[in-house]
Amino acid sequence: MVGNTHATATSPAAPADWLAQRFAAVRAETLRLAAPLSAEDAMLQSMPDASPAKWHLAHTTWFFDRFVLQAAGLPPLRPQWNALFNSYYESAGPRHPRPQRGLLSRPTLQDVLDWRRELDATLPALMASGRFDSAALHRVELGLHHEQQHQELLLTDIKHAFSCNALMPAYANHLPVITGEAVPLRWIARDEGVAEIGHDRWPMDSGDFAFDNESPRHRVLLAAHALANRPVSNGEYRQFIEEGGYRRPELWLSEGWATVQAQDWQRPLYWQPDLEHAFTLAGPRGLDPHAPVCHLSYFEADAFARWAGGRLPTEAEWERAASLRAVLGRFADSGFLEPQPAAAAEGLLQLFGDVWEWTASPYTAYPGYRPWPGEVGEYNGKFMCGQWVLRGGSAVTPSRHARASYRNFFPPASRWQFAGLRLAKDRP
Repeated sequence: MVGNTHATATSPAAPADWLAQRFAAVRAETLRLAAPLSAEDAMLQSMPDASPAKWHLAHTTWFFDRFVLQAAGLPPLRPQWNALFNSYYESAGPRHPRPQRGLLSRPTLQDVLDWRRELDATLPALMASGRFDSAALHRVELGLHHEQQHQELLLTDIKHAFSCNALMPAYANHLPVITGEAVPLRWIARDEGVAEIGHDRWPMDSGDFAFDNESPRHRVLLAAHALANRPVSNGEYRQFIEEGGYRRPELWLSEGWATVQAQDWQRPLYWQPDLEHAFTLAGPRGLDPHAPVCHLSYFEADAFARWAGGRLPTEAEWERAASLRAVLGRFADSGFLEPQPAAAAEGLLQLFGDVWEWTASPYTAYPGYRPWPGEVGEYNGKFMCGQWVLRGGSAVTPSRHARASYRNFFPPASRWQFAGLRLAKDRP
């Protein structure tokens, strides 16, 4: 059988028929998310960190073409586009400069959609024929989780692009909302103890997918601490602003304060100067004081926590708490696409969905970490420097993409993702 000689022999095969169904569903969802966008919308790149929707549609197709078809010894479907839609894989050849992705008017959007259509017919047929071994099938599954990451990025990037338009257009005009009073903030105490965090991936006996940066599972000693029962709300963050939070250098890390001064930050990204309105994927809306605050940098989350007399949780504290709960929350599938207030309940709320939660943990390797072999080894490990971990998923994360061990990561000044915070504090 044709397969990738770089993959491990211990990687189990996902059943080809189940994987084909997942492939069709994930690929269709990406097209559904892009459907409200015109060809002009799909070209927009509003900053170097963001990418045009057309690029996301093409790059996710390139990923399957390069790391499944070509890695299995099959010819590429669009060899002339390899350099255009390679993101950061040095081992896969040259790359078009990231800040200039918005200059790629050719291939056209229709050319990209035709390429997607051809791959979407080719790859399932090869899976059904039995030509892929377990290693190749595992790369298909990796490609699906990779595409779900880009589904979220497609929404975060178009939100940023639309916010730069004086007309402040909406991605979707009629997104639902939930109204209600905020759940009172309470502290949930956690005793000192040893926690196991991470995912068992070597070998993948459970058959559950995880990225390489989630492994290996290991033990961590946690001091006694407490976690807030819900994320910080817009109303609470507004109080931080009104009490001079952005004008008090003692609250900020040195690099954060320098960034505040250089970028003239005075409020979260997308908030209007009146602190009563914000730009959303539904266009301008009144700011719900009870919904979780989002579009914060790590610097802002850390400064707020210090102002509030707390701190950010470590990722180990967060994961130990989350691992005891079902992965349920308001994700992209719910259709809200913006954070909503927590429903009244006991215990820890909104650990999953609504907003990613910044942690106090730098993005580094777990003890015994090994990247995937071969070219896809560049996927995560090479970014373990100068980034911070976020946990839980957001209102634009696909629900099947979330799990307690998932480690998202961004540089500390990043604001355009749906990121908020949950307070933690030490206990004597």
